[in-house]
Amino acid sequence: MKKANSIVTIAIMVLFVIHAVFGSLNLFGVSSTSLKPLAWVNIGLVVVHMTLSGILTSKALMAMKKAGRGYFKENRLFWARRISGFAIMIFIVFHITAFSSGGAPTDGAVVLKWFTTGRFICQILLVLSIAVHVISNVKPVLISLGIKAFKERKADILFFVSIILVLCAVALLVYYLRWNM
Repeated sequence: MKKANSIVTIAIMVLFVIHAVFGSLNLFGVSSTSLKPLAWVNIGLVVVHMTLSGILTSKALMAMKKAGRGYFKENRLFWARRISGFAIMIFIVFHITAFSSGGAPTDGAVVLKWFTTGRFICQILLVLSIAVHVISNVKPVLISLGIKAFKERKADILFFVSIILVLCAVALLVYYLRWNM
């Protein structure tokens, strides 16, 4: 089940990168490419990932209960992974509602009806939640896929994901500033 979850995770990341790059280009006003079907496929994969992760988490909790101790302090990374994943689920809802609010194409760029400070903050929190979740999960995903030289790969992956996340944050900021002017 862990390997299946890792494969789903890789698919989510590939679709996320495509969504993030094209979405950022849309927010910059450079492109008006709609990848809504791709985004919905990614949401479906996220639901599968969430289900598999929930099953694996419940098994881990049962093992902790059976052992008679939770060792919360020693398992902080485990809980950080679960909490950041839960935060992503909350902020994805805000993301969907913000960008499905009925924008109209204007000069090749989508202009949302309402992109308020609250919506901007929620989008930035989504980016930060994804960053924490990816950073805390790169090593276990690589290990579950059997990649032994994960130290070198981990740095490359984190560098690439960092660039994508900064692109997203800058695009959101630029769009927010343009929307409010």
